[in-house]
This record gives sequence, structure tokens and C-alpha cells, in this order.
Amino acid sequence: MTGKSLGTVVVTGGAGFIGCALSQMLAPLAERWIAVDSLNPRVHASPERPAQLHEAATLVVGDIRDASVWRRVVSDVPPEVVIHLAAETDTGLSLNAVTRFSDVNATGTAIMLDAFGEADILPSHLLVASTRAVYGEGQWREQSTGHVFTPGQRTHGQLARGQWDFPGATPMASASSDTAVRPTSIYGATKFAQESMMSAWAGGRGVPFTALRLQNVYGRGQSLINPYTGILPLFAQAAARGQAIDVYEDGLMSRDFVHIDDVARAFADAVGHPPDVSRVTDIGCGRPATVLEVARLVADVVGGPMPRVSGRFRDGDVRHAWCSTDQAADTLGWRPEVPWETGIAEYARWVLESAEARG
Repeated sequence: MTGKSLGTVVVTGGAGFIGCALSQMLAPLAERWIAVDSLNPRVHASPERPAQLHEAATLVVGDIRDASVWRRVVSDVPPEVVIHLAAETDTGLSLNAVTRFSDVNATGTAIMLDAFGEADILPSHLLVASTRAVYGEGQWREQSTGHVFTPGQRTHGQLARGQWDFPGATPMASASSDTAVRPTSIYGATKFAQESMMSAWAGGRGVPFTALRLQNVYGRGQSLINPYTGILPLFAQAAARGQAIDVYEDGLMSRDFVHIDDVARAFADAVGHPPDVSRVTDIGCGRPATVLEVARLVADVVGGPMPRVSGRFRDGDVRHAWCSTDQAADTLGWRPEVPWETGIAEYARWVLESAEARG
């Protein structure tokens, strides 16, 4: 990110985990930084303004599905940069909450775009936090022939038999340039709908558009009361209570854990270097870690018992997910700086300190 001044920036979900981190980095550079957030009690322990939100930010408490909220936001100064972070998350939950996920992620995005159209607003740059979940199982390579294929969703029957992997094949890192979009969760499907709607709207109006497909984001300040923020808060809190971490499947499924500082830098770099038309870029640590490796690290740092591999599973979960960071380096000049081992150890210590502070 260059030191140039920004105009008016509107951030949906701006009082959330990523929104607060981004405000600390960019709000001082903006003429106005407006965070639109519903302060969902499932995420926010208090309805008060989060302390992590930069003092220069203006907080507008409201739901992105409420058209009157958008009329209030855009009536004063038209936003020049819009960063869309607001979304319902979690792959497993989404399977039983299809309407809610569709309503927030797709309909909420549509209402936002309609508000811009009705107010005759064309931002200079439109950005969205997308997700690795749009790839589903991603691409795999047959070991015998080298053939690359997209296997699709693992079935309930396959998982119930303990057939975790696709026989005779090796998973590959995802890359937006050549990995097909094949979501295997309602969450992934609604996030791709969100991404597609914004891309189409921006393309039809000549507005530069950026989608950052994020891997598993973590770090200090992440909500510890929201059960759907991912496995790390669950792992760290279980270990802090002296419980053995329950590791699903055989523990060898892999994920890409990217630190919040790296994610904030990626958005800052994207804001500072808008595309000519449209760009989609993967943001991750770039190195896969097995869930069992992560659970063991967390347990060791916190001083909890060793994890237990239970063989349980969740329908809709993917087996392996990590990304290449080469495209982000080429288009944004961005590379991750925090190794997952270092970042997760620091995160686990923070969760332990938080648990001790609560008594």
C-alpha cells in the first residue's frame, strides 16, 4: 500500500475481525472510513463499538439487507472505495441454513448494489472478501497418468466408510487462474454468487473489481464466542480447558492458515493498486498444514492433553485446501510473512491469556 490518501471508504462487516484489522491499517489514510455492521451478537460479545475499530472510523450499525441503511450511508458522500466483508460463514452450518446464507450473502449484496445504482454511484474500486470454499475439493492429479481432474463432492456414504481421500490421486494447490470453481457447500455457493454478482455489476459499469479468495484467516482479536469462525478458536479453547482436541476424519486433512496481519496487508495492497478491469486472487499462507499437526501444536503451547482422532466427519467439508500465492505476488506485490507455525503458536497463547483473564 502506498502512502497516498484515500477518499471515502465504506466497509461492510467493518466492525468484524478483518474489518477492524483493516481499519487500523488504512482508516488514517482515508478522508472518511465508514464501517457498516449489524454487530451480530453471535460474533460480538457486546453491542458496543469494538475497541479494535480505529478511532477514525465512523460506525453505522445496521443490516446490509436494509435498504434504508444504504440510503443513509450514501446520502452524504458517495463512497469511492467499497470493501464488502459482511457475510454468513461456516461450511457445515450452511447446509442446514440455506435460506439464511442465501439471504445475507446473495440478497444482501444485491440490495447494496441496487442502492449504488439508485443513487447513481460508481465507486472507483469495488472489493470483496471471497473464500477458498468456492473451489470445493479443487483439483487432484492422478498418480499413474498425471491427469488433472476435479473430483467433486465427497458423498456421505464415502465419508461414513472412512474413505477420506480420492484413491490414486494427489491434491493440488488452488489457483484462481486455473482451478475450476466447484463449491461443495452452501456457504461456498453463496460466496461465489456474491463474487459473481459484484463482478457482473462492476463490469457492466466499468468499475474496477477485486475479489480476494481467502484461506483460513486467524489471529488475535478473532471472536471467541462465535462457534463458526473455524477450528482454531475451538481447538485453542478446548485445550485451554484441559480437554483433548477432537480431530475429525483421520486428522490428515490439510488447510491453509493465513494470519490476519497478512490478510490486512493483502487488502491494503489491493486498495493501493486497483486493477484496470477485474482481478481474482488467492490469499493464503501458501503452505498446507494437516489438522492433526495444528491440533498438536495448539495443545503443546496451551499445555493441554494430546489431541484425539475421532473419525467423526462433517458433510460438505473438503479434504484438502491450500493455495498458491504466486498470482498475488505478481498482481499485488504481496507475499505472506507469517509462517503458520509461528502465527498459530502466538494465537494459542493469546487464547490462553484470554481464558485466564476471564477466570
